Amino acid sequence: MAKETPPTIRQLTACDISTFRQMLAMFGRAFEEVNTYVEEQPADAYLEGLLGGDSFIAVAALIGESVVGGLAAYELRKFERERSEIYIYDLAVDEEHRRRGIATGLIEHLKQTASRRGAYVIYVQADLGDEPAIALYTKLGIREDVLHFDITPTDQ
Repeated sequence: MAKETPPTIRQLTACDISTFRQMLAMFGRAFEEVNTYVEEQPADAYLEGLLGGDSFIAVAALIGESVVGGLAAYELRKFERERSEIYIYDLAVDEEHRRRGIATGLIEHLKQTASRRGAYVIYVQADLGDEPAIALYTKLGIREDVLHFDITPTDQ
């Protein structure tokens, strides 16, 4: 049996719009929410600003030119000290590439980025019942049981 080529993991920049769009499509398949991630994607200019800014981080795992995994995170600058924390908003790997260390590799790449940016912590949430995600995050970090609330903005 031939050994599979490991993916290349790299942070996306404002020049990577098409790769980012592939990552969005992969998120849609992985989360079974294709319409959410594909149907009304932002314009290129919006994505260039997002990927070129200093508060959003997109990391892709690629085999050749194909995105097989991705991570989207936000850097939150703190007010009480000159430091930041990073929130992993989405993390997914295409189904046929799971259980090969790609998600761990994406987080390891983010850890290096976080260190360069002076972040003191990376945090992520997992849904109850999502045992693979819970197992991954337990392996890499310290579990905290918290409650999450969604608050709808008020119309002005």
